Amino acid sequence: MENYNKVKEYLLDLNYAISQEDPESQIFVIDDESNGIKNLVICCADPILIMEQYMLDLNNPNTESLVKLLVKNRDIIHGAFALNEDGQKLIFRDTLQLSSLDKNELAGSINSLSLLISEFSDELVNISKN
Repeated sequence: MENYNKVKEYLLDLNYAISQEDPESQIFVIDDESNGIKNLVICCADPILIMEQYMLDLNNPNTESLVKLLVKNRDIIHGAFALNEDGQKLIFRDTLQLSSLDKNELAGSINSLSLLISEFSDELVNISKN
């Protein structure tokens, strides 16, 4: 519970809106819609913090779209694009070490997602249309 409380404190200090939380499961859902973040799930799964943001559905993704996503992964500062278990949903995922987590590191990961959304949104829209 110590890590959960630390993460909650950081999120509140960083002015993120916690739309849902489950202390028992140690999960938060945050929003920062002005920066494109909606329902970012943050889970304290000791020894790591897992962050996942659903991006879009991939209906029969083609090779060109998948290559674009993998190439973009190389530019992402923190985190990466990933697919869910059945390969039909594109998510942003990042993991951080809870034992050494500080507020700046958490902010950097969330800011990386915001930057990714602002820089790559047109391409994401095109990929979602395929």
